[in-house]
Amino acid sequence: MIEATIERHLVRMVKRAGGEVRKVRWIGRRGAPDRLVLMKSPVSIEHAAHSSCFFFVELKRPGGKLRPEQEREIAILRESGVSVLVFDTIEQINFFFSER
Repeated sequence: MIEATIERHLVRMVKRAGGEVRKVRWIGRRGAPDRLVLMKSPVSIEHAAHSSCFFFVELKRPGGKLRPEQEREIAILRESGVSVLVFDTIEQINFFFSER
């Protein structure tokens, strides 16, 4: 399975839940998450200090690992109170949306 398959599933699940997914390009920020998920109602996320109506997602192929610059950028965002999720399987996405 490739990352694009996981991305299509994420988009499908977000839309089913009434949300939107945007591809994000960060100028000058190598390793930053590349998906922004917008939801109409707050969601609770494990790493978040609060519930929010948006969060960033980094997608990896199954078993894929974050590169050091990705770990750094995700840590910076989380320390600033921004929610960031990392998914590398369809099952993780299904579990997240089943918890809503």
